[in-house]
Amino acid sequence: MAKIQMTTPLVEMDGDEMTRVIWKMLKDKLILPFVDLKSEYYDLGLEKRNETDDQITIDSAEATKKYGVAVKCATITPNAARMDEYNLKEVWKSPNGTIRAILDGTVFRAPILVKGITPYIPTWTKPICIARHAYGDVYKNTEMKVKKGCKAELCVTAEDGSEERSTIFDFTKSDGIIQGIHNLESSISSFARACFNYALDQKLDIWFATKDTISKTYDHTFKDIFQEIFDNEYKDKFEQAGITYFYTLIDDAVARVIRSNGGYIWACKNYDGDVMSDMIATAFGSLAMMTSVLVSPDGVYEYEAAHGTVQRHYYKHLKGEETSTNSVATIFAWSGALRKRGEMDGNQELVDFAGKLEKATIDTIESGIMTGDLYLLSTLENKKKVNTEEFLDAIHDKLAEIA
Repeated sequence: MAKIQMTTPLVEMDGDEMTRVIWKMLKDKLILPFVDLKSEYYDLGLEKRNETDDQITIDSAEATKKYGVAVKCATITPNAARMDEYNLKEVWKSPNGTIRAILDGTVFRAPILVKGITPYIPTWTKPICIARHAYGDVYKNTEMKVKKGCKAELCVTAEDGSEERSTIFDFTKSDGIIQGIHNLESSISSFARACFNYALDQKLDIWFATKDTISKTYDHTFKDIFQEIFDNEYKDKFEQAGITYFYTLIDDAVARVIRSNGGYIWACKNYDGDVMSDMIATAFGSLAMMTSVLVSPDGVYEYEAAHGTVQRHYYKHLKGEETSTNSVATIFAWSGALRKRGEMDGNQELVDFAGKLEKATIDTIESGIMTGDLYLLSTLENKKKVNTEEFLDAIHDKLAEIA
């Protein structure tokens, strides 16, 4: 069979641990037999990030801006334990955070629904799409340990050299810690417009939530910008489309989400979106059953799996033990990137292949062949648990029938 040709490369960002193992298997079984893949490859494994002082992460983001489409494997965000394990020069920042800051985009995450897997929340009959702001907050923070007797201040120096100061805390009785975070009104505005545009495209209501009653400047600014942009630019469009924009506090939003039927976009600040997208994914079935795409204001797309590197399975793999790791989110990252590349290049064959890859994946699960996490959840009568490679082989066989 002649392979589908690509005219423009996409950016390929390799990753860490079990997802890195799956990355190669997936390409060998599901992509390369069918597509003459053109990609600009960046190894974002922790060793290479450490070797390059994280420059490779920056380079991969710049390449994404150049080519317009990227697909990313899950990567380790190191902590103190990882620093020792990998003999790191320093505790490097989250690569996702670095890429998101450079692209200044919004992350949209939605569950992948299959027959036989019922959400843990029985009222959820429709998908809930998380829109996560992809800049700032704790992902671009500055942190310090503070000794007893010190006073911590927030200091802003104006262009003319004048200073504005505010006391954070006077550590008279104990050692402590402080954290400085920031955001940009331009990025918040891009976030708001991306959310409203996506809501119009998908014909879905959109909810937005912060904690403006406590954070009366930081969070309240998010609320104000969203409301101003909605009132000035989107209110009439929403009315014509028959959809609504709704603001509430983040804790109230959580309660409302649990009681809802789904079928809307839930816009969240960076950290809230990180946490809530995992909650939504798990409640719908599995962290490995979630699509994730970062969309920049100027139309750059980066697709990734919404989960981590599956460390526990990787350690089993290193011992030669069998694993049954769900690769669906990584498969859908590839299909999303290939579809977008095809759309941008006017390559319908590539667009169609992406759809066939997704169909083959869902058909495999709905036929009863699935990984261990889905086996425990599925209500299908005739189901079979397979290992990591067998699952990809089964998808390959389905794909070969329809590709």
